[in-house]
Amino acid sequence: MPDYKAPIRDLKFITDEVLGIHQHYASLAGAEEATPDMVDAIVEEGAKFAERVLAPLNQIGDQQGCHFDNGVVTTPEGFKEAYQQYVESGWPSLSHHTDVGGQGLPESLGMMVTEFVATANWAWSMYPGLSHGAMNTLELHGTDEQKQSYLTKLVTGEWTGTMCLTEPHCGTDLGMLKTKATPNDDGSYSLSGTKIFISAGEHDMAENIVHIVLARLPDAPAGTKGISLFIVPKFNVTESGEVGERNAVHCGSIEHKMGIHGNATCVMNFDGAKGFLIGPPNKGLNCMFTFMNTARLGTALQGLAHTEWAYQNSLAYAKDRLQMRSLSGPKAPDKAADPIIVHPDVRRMLLTQKAFAEGGRAMIHYCSMLVDKVKAGSDAEKEEAETLLSLLTPIAKAFLTETGFESANQGLQVFGGHGYIADWGMEQNVRDCRISMLYEGTTGIQALDLLGRKVLMTQGATLKAFTKIIHKFCKANDDKALKHLVKPLAALNKEWGDLTLKVGMKAMKNREEVGAASVDYCMYSGYVTLAYFWARMAQVAQQKLAEGTTEEAFYKAKLQTANFYFDRILPRTKAHAEMILAGSDSLMSMDEEQFFLR
Repeated sequence: MPDYKAPIRDLKFITDEVLGIHQHYASLAGAEEATPDMVDAIVEEGAKFAERVLAPLNQIGDQQGCHFDNGVVTTPEGFKEAYQQYVESGWPSLSHHTDVGGQGLPESLGMMVTEFVATANWAWSMYPGLSHGAMNTLELHGTDEQKQSYLTKLVTGEWTGTMCLTEPHCGTDLGMLKTKATPNDDGSYSLSGTKIFISAGEHDMAENIVHIVLARLPDAPAGTKGISLFIVPKFNVTESGEVGERNAVHCGSIEHKMGIHGNATCVMNFDGAKGFLIGPPNKGLNCMFTFMNTARLGTALQGLAHTEWAYQNSLAYAKDRLQMRSLSGPKAPDKAADPIIVHPDVRRMLLTQKAFAEGGRAMIHYCSMLVDKVKAGSDAEKEEAETLLSLLTPIAKAFLTETGFESANQGLQVFGGHGYIADWGMEQNVRDCRISMLYEGTTGIQALDLLGRKVLMTQGATLKAFTKIIHKFCKANDDKALKHLVKPLAALNKEWGDLTLKVGMKAMKNREEVGAASVDYCMYSGYVTLAYFWARMAQVAQQKLAEGTTEEAFYKAKLQTANFYFDRILPRTKAHAEMILAGSDSLMSMDEEQFFLR
């Protein structure tokens, strides 16, 4: 049976020692309750819930899946009860404003608990995860009446939320969507259309589901400029705020998927369903990006979750599985063979997973602290945080999901043939992970957003905001102890800017150059960003060892993993740099018909 143990010590190393989260909370308006003792207590309890309640349901959810019967969706055994326990413990309200029934704690603290929940059981975590995006959207763009009617029940967890974007004929290209919203005399709207791939669109875990839906008004302009955003509840809400009559929105079917079987992915039919406009008419896409950015960081977390899960289980297997002898002589002479952890290639796979898990954890929680500043920082802090998030969100989403899938595959590979067998849970991890590179915008879409919109359209200003941070770190730590890390990081940081300039110059002559370079540019950016976080972790570990510590092995492992990352993974940037500059000719010169000549 696969197992999960919340990595509390590593989380505390990153948040407390590397990122300085307690100083962050002390300076953050409204975070007075987030004392070190409070944070520790919440993290400990979140870990227990993830380990004891959710992790045992992970394989059950995969094996049983969701059941569909004439519009009614039943979740796997134990899912509903786990959700009720989650609600009763107050987890949904953790990071939401006290005005709407929340606990008023920082977003970054909620992200710590979410990491444990997501890693223990990703399919289950999507039910409350989608609600979080709905809450953020209503909090920013909803009216006071909408907040009172819907947000308060979402915050308590009594109701859940969804995001309804995609339609059968349009995926990422939302300008093509056809769902209509017709005004009613009472100020509401009647929505008609079909949405597909709606995660948690129908289930039996909560008494109501609040759909956040993109649709077109009758006089809307064509394309993305004519999209509005609406609240459409499964059950209409009475004047007293309770569940009323059933609305005209129903689940037509659920998808039969490669993975995440425990989460219902639904086709939702809106047949004149009653809805309410959120935000200004025809500005729905602007409002929806609040949801999308929340979801993209959540999906980046999915990449981390599958990496951590793969690492923990493949490490445990590698310590016990006996196969062959070490090339340098027996390491367990009293046994029939040596444990496979002694073999260099197995160590390569384990260290790759470890480097991506711990580095990815630093990236995710750094971003979550930026979200804190966007919500509660000063004007200057908010502006800086928004700039950094605009750059780091597509990097985190694309890079951490790509490396998450790589790690999930390596976790399976460590098991050999046993990894392909369902009993061990490794093939489930690969299947569950695969979706992360697709939804909330594929890797290619994230890459175009990063290079085209976030970097080139700002003339590099967004990139410079982050490379300046790396430059200052390198300058401050250019000593003998860290020189072997700081020197290549500084060189790559400079090259990042040089590559951007070269692509930008080429794109001025041929816009296809942006699309041709974008994915390699995004992955290059991810490797450099992770190198920065590993250098920061190494700097702290080096300092702790110099001061003297009772956790010498822990900090030495950090330094050794940093060395592995710089020696064995960071050189991938060389290939990406070559491909960034390779141009679009070899991609675009072939005529369409020639693809079929075989």
